[in-house]
Amino acid sequence: MKVLSSLFLVFFKIGLFTFGGGYAMLALIEDICVEKKKWITHEEMMNITVIAESTPGPIAINLATYVGYKLRRIPGALIATFGMILPSFCIVFLISQFLERFLEIKWVSNAFQGIKIAVAILIMDAAIKMIKKMDKKPFPIIIMIAALISMLVINFLALHISSLVILLLGAVSGLVFYAIHNRKGKESAAK
Repeated sequence: MKVLSSLFLVFFKIGLFTFGGGYAMLALIEDICVEKKKWITHEEMMNITVIAESTPGPIAINLATYVGYKLRRIPGALIATFGMILPSFCIVFLISQFLERFLEIKWVSNAFQGIKIAVAILIMDAAIKMIKKMDKKPFPIIIMIAALISMLVINFLALHISSLVILLLGAVSGLVFYAIHNRKGKESAAK
């Protein structure tokens, strides 16, 4: 029961105090779940981030579900997910009741400008941490650089291409690389 309450409180706090969506939450999730609580390893964080990005649903909720499931199976997954969702649901519900008047308040408008900048920095922080922990082998570096250039070109040219296309191309590239690498390994072993 202590672990379940801790899961709920941790993800409730993350959901309550992190603005900007799942990517902005990555750094905080890693700090708490990997560094402080040691519920998951850095390697697990990297792997589940990739999986959470490529599965349906918000990345932070998928991460919370994974951590909860790892610690306490289905009850843990449900509690962690509920803890992550509850603050956002309550805040959005309250804001929706007063949305037009809420956005007209000058200090709220200014606060959201500052939040946008902070969110961008949080996302960059999470990306830098993931890059530092990434395998420094040629193939992952090539995929990372290709994805970065693709996103810059897509944004610069204002193309309407989903980031999912880049994810799928990365996945296909990884599968092709693995197949070629695996075949070469079998041929070397056969000789």
